[in-house]
Amino acid sequence: MSKNIALMLLFLLSAPVWVNAQENNLHGMSTEYDWPEDPKVLAKLDKWQDQKFGMIIHWGLYAQGGMVESWELTSEDWINRKDSMSYCEFKEWYWGLSKEFNPVNFAPEKWAEAAKDAGMKYVVFTTKHHDGFNMFDTQQTDFKITNGPFADHPKANVAKYVFEAFRNEGMMIGAYFSKPDWHSQYFWWDKYGSWDRNVNYNLAAHPERWNKYKQFAYNQVEELTSDYGSIDILWLDGGWVRPGRMVRNGEQSIDLPKIAAMARENQPGMLVVDRTVHGPYENYQTPERSIPDHQISNPWESCIPLANNWGYVPNDQLKSSTKIIHSLVEIVAKGGSLLLGIGPKPDGTLREEDMKRMAKIGDWLDQNGKAIYNTRITPTYNYENVFFTEDKEGKKYAIVNIPEGEKVPTTVTWEGNTPKKGSKIKMLSNGKKVSWKLNQGKVEITVPEKFISQNDTYPALAFEFNTEN
Repeated sequence: MSKNIALMLLFLLSAPVWVNAQENNLHGMSTEYDWPEDPKVLAKLDKWQDQKFGMIIHWGLYAQGGMVESWELTSEDWINRKDSMSYCEFKEWYWGLSKEFNPVNFAPEKWAEAAKDAGMKYVVFTTKHHDGFNMFDTQQTDFKITNGPFADHPKANVAKYVFEAFRNEGMMIGAYFSKPDWHSQYFWWDKYGSWDRNVNYNLAAHPERWNKYKQFAYNQVEELTSDYGSIDILWLDGGWVRPGRMVRNGEQSIDLPKIAAMARENQPGMLVVDRTVHGPYENYQTPERSIPDHQISNPWESCIPLANNWGYVPNDQLKSSTKIIHSLVEIVAKGGSLLLGIGPKPDGTLREEDMKRMAKIGDWLDQNGKAIYNTRITPTYNYENVFFTEDKEGKKYAIVNIPEGEKVPTTVTWEGNTPKKGSKIKMLSNGKKVSWKLNQGKVEITVPEKFISQNDTYPALAFEFNTEN
């Protein structure tokens, strides 16, 4: 038995259940927003706002390790690494996973098909997480999927085939890219310890080393935006690497204006999402694992994993399809989009339970998607468990979230967004007109008996109508 395998078994046997493992590492939401000025970026942003529902895929060495992405490579206070392994042993074990990660059942077209069946309209794929392991054939380092046991697979250049598969399903394409790279000697220099997520050497004493890191990041983004087909979104993670952030006697910034200019020359109109960093390169905001408590008029996206963790962790807890539908409804009514996190297994397949939940979400969207896609906010967006959206022609939609486990109600009511007098209200799930009246200023709809008899439970009822305005 090799030392790496022995260490891995020791790690897995001592691993606890991963519940709320990143609760102290959530990426918040910037409080300000600057609208882009480039007409091509604005056009792309408007198209993106029509999509409403996407998939973010976390997949890398952490799937092989069955752990919470790559965070245990740091030694921050919130990290709960196993006492049975020293930090050096853990690091050796983790880097060694690159010699074992061999996803022989990788079939990106099946991922894309599942996403399409779920009603998703765009994808964000992790080309590189903070650990620095590249899921594309970068020429800047050998620490990549194409330099290991998977190298001879016809689809070894994983990102290329993921993008191609989702593009073939008509989806917008996003490339997740980590600004920090903990494997790079220009970010974490082995001369020093790796105590936290930041660069680990004195930037003032070694400016030439940091300049090499900036060039390294530039070169990798140039590869992604030159050699991997049309890319709509450059989704940048690692918001602690930003202008003005002084770390170890220097500014921890990778010169994003230079990188973005090059990327947009390669991909005109591309959205740049520099997460949590307010300014011209945060084209939409990204609250993580949460939904804002109010409506927001500028573009934003809640990124929420289907399971508890972003990447694959054995025996993880998954959210129900109804909970995801309710979140999607609330997010869209508040002006945002939902980016749902999916973590493929080490062999390259999706969990069966993920697929089942995604299919149920897709079934609901097949019937009620008009109230979600291509919509925008309304001044009155919520009344109790009812949320409102509006399409670009002024058609209004009321979406009634039914509490999970409760039966379909015989009547639903709301206040505000009153339908035009004498107008018709249509139930989207069956296309039928419904009876309605005003009762003490509230809209009261009678849910058809036939629908109730056919659907003991249902995630949310959606209705289409016109108002006076």
